[in-house]
Amino acid sequence: MYEEPYRWIEAIGNRRQYLDDQFRQGSPVIGIACDAGILLMTMSKGTPKLYEIYDRLALGGMGHPADLEKLRFNLLEMAHVEGFNRSPADVTGTRMVKYGIAPVIKQAFEEVFKAPFIVKILLAELGQKAGRDRFLTINFDGTFEEKSQCAVLASSAAIEQEMTAYLRQQPVVSLEQAVTAAVYSWAVGDRAQRQVLEESRNQSEGQNAAVRLASDPDLLHEHVRQCMNGLTIECALLDRHMPGASKYRTLEPDELERSLPNVLGRPTT
Repeated sequence: MYEEPYRWIEAIGNRRQYLDDQFRQGSPVIGIACDAGILLMTMSKGTPKLYEIYDRLALGGMGHPADLEKLRFNLLEMAHVEGFNRSPADVTGTRMVKYGIAPVIKQAFEEVFKAPFIVKILLAELGQKAGRDRFLTINFDGTFEEKSQCAVLASSAAIEQEMTAYLRQQPVVSLEQAVTAAVYSWAVGDRAQRQVLEESRNQSEGQNAAVRLASDPDLLHEHVRQCMNGLTIECALLDRHMPGASKYRTLEPDELERSLPNVLGRPTT
């Protein structure tokens, strides 16, 4: 009887290690605020990772597509029920996380005889005014953090720290600056994850790889160009200036191309 708590702790530790391994090949997700609103960015092979949740809420995710889709549907349902029964003003990111998605993820993670959700989630909320934008990141164990200005998802906390440090060093005012900063921050995280995966390094070594890449603009540029041969840039914007209640829109290919002349190797017009 006295061994049961220790067995549970051991099982939780094994689940944590298993889930950490599942994210090593995932595509990082970046959220960053700018004058135009909140930009969400990732790269994928075709499976969407960015979604609208409600008028001023958007979601980005890493992990298993089926788990992400299930949790996205739960958030959608909760948001629209709250908006109908109460008011759209009551549909906030904090409420969706604290009373909606985080408890569900935590319960699945701690029930060791059931499968956990293989997901990490970034929820972005567009503020009523510039400077009031909010980000919430939710880990696979249900823990969550609230952030401002920017937020990222990656395979490990160390790589997320380096991606965030890179973002905070970039001048981000316009949408074009936000897209460029997000793409290069994605490269910092993706390159570090690949090195950890390929060379079986620990998290601290992965962090060092991210530091080296972030400090070398040529390496960043080359990594992005290589990835664009097999991956598609996915960008969504919670547009601060869009008329109507819904502020979510995706960036069209021509708009994205104009925002990334240097990354794509094209001259600025």
